[in-house]
Amino acid sequence: MNKKLMRKVNWGMIALMALLIACGKTDKQAELAKLRKQQAELAEKIKQLETQIAADTTIKKTPKGTRVVVSEIKPTSFFHSIEVQGKVDGDNSVNVFCEGAGGIVEEIYVTEGQYVKKGQVLAKLDDAIYQTQLKTALSSLEYVTTLYNKQKALWEQKIGSEVQYLNLKNQKESLEGQVATLKEQISKCRIVSPIAGTVEDIPIKKGQMISPAVVSFRVIDLSSLKIVADVSESYSTRIKVGDKVTVFLPDLNKEITGKVDFCSRYINPVNRTFNVTLRIPSNDPAIKANMIAVLRIVDYQNPNAIVVPVNVVQTDQKGKYILVAERIDDSYVARKKYVEPGETYKGITEIRSGLKEGDKVITIGFQELEEGQYVNF
Repeated sequence: MNKKLMRKVNWGMIALMALLIACGKTDKQAELAKLRKQQAELAEKIKQLETQIAADTTIKKTPKGTRVVVSEIKPTSFFHSIEVQGKVDGDNSVNVFCEGAGGIVEEIYVTEGQYVKKGQVLAKLDDAIYQTQLKTALSSLEYVTTLYNKQKALWEQKIGSEVQYLNLKNQKESLEGQVATLKEQISKCRIVSPIAGTVEDIPIKKGQMISPAVVSFRVIDLSSLKIVADVSESYSTRIKVGDKVTVFLPDLNKEITGKVDFCSRYINPVNRTFNVTLRIPSNDPAIKANMIAVLRIVDYQNPNAIVVPVNVVQTDQKGKYILVAERIDDSYVARKKYVEPGETYKGITEIRSGLKEGDKVITIGFQELEEGQYVNF
């Protein structure tokens, strides 16, 4: 009995599941049919509305236009800069030479990078010959001075010859001059610093024969720094004292602002450049002499300029023009506006005339446009 009962139960469950599956399929089919009917009704309504709109002459039709990007003109600050490369230098920088006839370098007392005082001895030349001559001259002077003093005492007592007195006096004065000359020559065998500063370069070596034409030392006073640059003569009329300058030091990744302190009126005939300098703060120990400096000298600025990207300025037979989007009723069309360009800097051009505030300049998509063509944005 139990087995028969179990079989009946199993067959009942299978029948119930089949019925549920069939019902599910029927519900989905009914829902699909309902949606299709709604779709057909919506399509018919859309078609009717389109027909009504097409027949209604009171509704304005907007023509299709080429898709573009526009930028509305607003006055802004504009400047133009001249970019040149210069270097850091001491405001007081000198090349030190030996004096006199020169000679062999006997001693060098300083090293590169060392701070020295004004008048400090940097090196000594061989002065042995002068020292020997001085020793002889001093000995002779001492002997002649003794004779002169005795003869002078006698002459004051009206004893002896005036000629002897005057001869000894002349010998004494001559030897005194000789001693003074030798001492001066010996002093010129010492190379001294004319300023207080840092020894930046020592091109001479111990044992080297040098002359007054040879640079012995380079001393820079770094208590006051300056930037020095050579600028092409083509900018000679555009740069003046007081112009704003931005200095970039690549080695330090640092910017400093300043103003032109000096603008040379001399054009170097070799490279056709003129010199420009400006002073900078010297309180940063990382700034060193001869560092590369990039100068951006502002030679033109307009605080209320009309500017556009340089690539939108085009040319035809009439001149330079820019395409703008001009409103006609509810649409926009491309129109040429002839302009007078001014300065150009970093991809931006100043427009001196031809555009006004509010104009919609076509900045993207203008290449394929013709004047009068409809546009949208």
